[in-house]
Amino acid sequence: MQTAIITGGAGGMGLATARILGRDHAVVIADVSQDRLDSAVEELRSEGIDATAVVCDITSRDSVDALIATGNATGELRAVVHAAGVSPLMGDASMIARINAIGTVNVVEAALEVAGEGFAVVNVASIAGHMTPKALQPARTFRLALTDFDAFAERLDRRVNRGPRKMRSGQAYSTSKSFVIWYSRAMAAAFGAKRARIVSVSPGSFDTAMGRLEEASGSGKLLDYAALKRFGRPEEVAEVLAFCASDGPGYLTGTDILVDGGTKAGLTLKGMIAMARG
Repeated sequence: MQTAIITGGAGGMGLATARILGRDHAVVIADVSQDRLDSAVEELRSEGIDATAVVCDITSRDSVDALIATGNATGELRAVVHAAGVSPLMGDASMIARINAIGTVNVVEAALEVAGEGFAVVNVASIAGHMTPKALQPARTFRLALTDFDAFAERLDRRVNRGPRKMRSGQAYSTSKSFVIWYSRAMAAAFGAKRARIVSVSPGSFDTAMGRLEEASGSGKLLDYAALKRFGRPEEVAEVLAFCASDGPGYLTGTDILVDGGTKAGLTLKGMIAMARG
C-alpha cells in the first residue's frame, strides 16, 4: 500500500488532509505532541484509516530523517504534505523562522533523498507569503538555502530580528512563508530530475486553532477584503492539499496555489498598508 506523511497531522489542516489521503493511503502523521498524536490516530483508526504516529521536531534533520524512514517502512512512500508550522502569536521571530523556514528545508531535503517517479511534496505556505513585495524579500538570504544551510539559518535569523520588537514575529511569519513559496519553486528542478513534484499551497483565513488564535491580529481583518466573507473550513484546503499530493495533477510542480477565499484578489496596496499598521 502507498504511504503519505503529513507533518502537523494531529490537527487542523493536517488532520483533515490525513482523512482524505487515508482513503487510499496508509498515513503517517507527525507532530511534536504525543498526546495530540494519540488522539488523532484514535480518530483516524476509528474511521478505518491505517494511521501511524511519529513525534517529530522538524527543526532537527535527524528527527525528520527518522520520520521519513518510518514512512518508508510503513509502505511505498509516495507523498509528503508538510503542514507543520507556527503563527506570529506562537513564538518569537527566531522560533517562527526556525520552524517555518528551517523546518521546511529539513523536510524537503529529506524527501528529495527518497523521491522517485510519481513522488510529491506539498508545502503549506500562507497568504502572508504574498503580502511582502518581491523587491523587499531577502532574495540573497533565500538563495543560501540551496548552497550553505548554516549561513542561511544565521542570516535569516538576523533578518527577522530587525526593526521594532513588537513587529518582529509578524515579519518573521511573512518572511518565512515567502521563503516556503520561493523554495518550493526553486527546488522544482531537483525533484523533476527524479520525475517527482513539489508545490506550495497558501491558505488564507481558516477556522483552525491557529487561525482563530490570530483572528484579532490579522486573520479576521483579512475577511474585510475577501470575496467570500467567512473563514475557510479545514476540509476545504485539505481537498486542495490532498489533490496536489495525489497522482492526478502529474504536471503540476514549481508553483504556489492560493486558497484564500478571494482575499488577495480584493487586497489593494492601500489595504496591505492598513494591515501592516494594524
